[in-house]
Amino acid sequence: MHSLDEKYLRSLTFTAEQLTILRTIGEYQGKQGLYFKQSPEILKGLQQVAVIESNESSNRLEGITAPHHRIAELINQNTLPKDRSEQEIAGYRDALNLIHQSFKHMSFSLNVILQLHSWLYRYLPNPGGQWKTTDNEITEIHPDGKKRVRFIPSNAFETPLAMEHLIKGYEMSIYQWNVEPLIIIPATILDFLCIHPFRDGNGRTARLLTLLLLYHFDYQVGRYISLERIFEESKESYYETLEKSSQGWHQGQHNLLPWMTYFWGVLLRAYKEFEGRVGTLTTGKGNKTHHIRLTVENMIGPFSISDIERACPSVSRDTIRLVLRQLRDEAVITPEGKGRGAKWVRKLQSN
Repeated sequence: MHSLDEKYLRSLTFTAEQLTILRTIGEYQGKQGLYFKQSPEILKGLQQVAVIESNESSNRLEGITAPHHRIAELINQNTLPKDRSEQEIAGYRDALNLIHQSFKHMSFSLNVILQLHSWLYRYLPNPGGQWKTTDNEITEIHPDGKKRVRFIPSNAFETPLAMEHLIKGYEMSIYQWNVEPLIIIPATILDFLCIHPFRDGNGRTARLLTLLLLYHFDYQVGRYISLERIFEESKESYYETLEKSSQGWHQGQHNLLPWMTYFWGVLLRAYKEFEGRVGTLTTGKGNKTHHIRLTVENMIGPFSISDIERACPSVSRDTIRLVLRQLRDEAVITPEGKGRGAKWVRKLQSN
């Protein structure tokens, strides 16, 4: 499609800062294998947390919510979905698990895209896995209820052919033109979202495809750090850059760089989080107490016990409480508030 045109791709130019980001991501990718070998238990804990966060955040971006404990029960398959939201969450769980387990056998193809979408709706009465039959719009709903159209995608009649062109453009970019994958992946996701091939579920399908394509090129950080959570935490930039890069897309006159640069930033942040959570343990510098202390040192602003749990998934809450009390007694941190909403704040150290 329009971003995966050879002439368009060859016309892209990058700043020194953007090239540095690309190079840094490549360096992180090169080191990930070391962590996979040295910290299997830590990685198992991180993966359990990431699966729940990915499901929760990707669905919440589309207004699909459920209590955190229900999502955890659904992810662990300890319960059956009770309502539509939980049915959609269970579908995303299955599609995500499919990618984690079978990505090596899942090419970027029309059949795989349709399959992923059908799994999103496998617990719902109306099946997925079918291209839209009516035109749709990408809209924004303001707090006062007013609707703003962000983008008008490809119409329903054009969609099947547009998706065929998307697959062909991806294959040509990778296998014939030898374009850098970290350019092709965000370009592919942008084109998919501009086509908006389904009546519903396009955003969630796009995020699943993002993970799949990254796995194909051995960018495996999304298995341990939820990219969907980072998308949600920066959702203003997520939607803003998508909108900026979609302007002029139908004419092939759009600017891919706002979305691409944001995408790289998400990946870079994920790798930094990954190394921050695993790196200190793989170097043999310390035990669980040391890991908690380092995590606290890296916290910016008020933080909760849950924040530390997410950063140290292999450490029990009791151990975290103990270390936080030690840090309080050492005047490193101070409590802020009481009860469930209580936070901790690092004290500024004087020189």
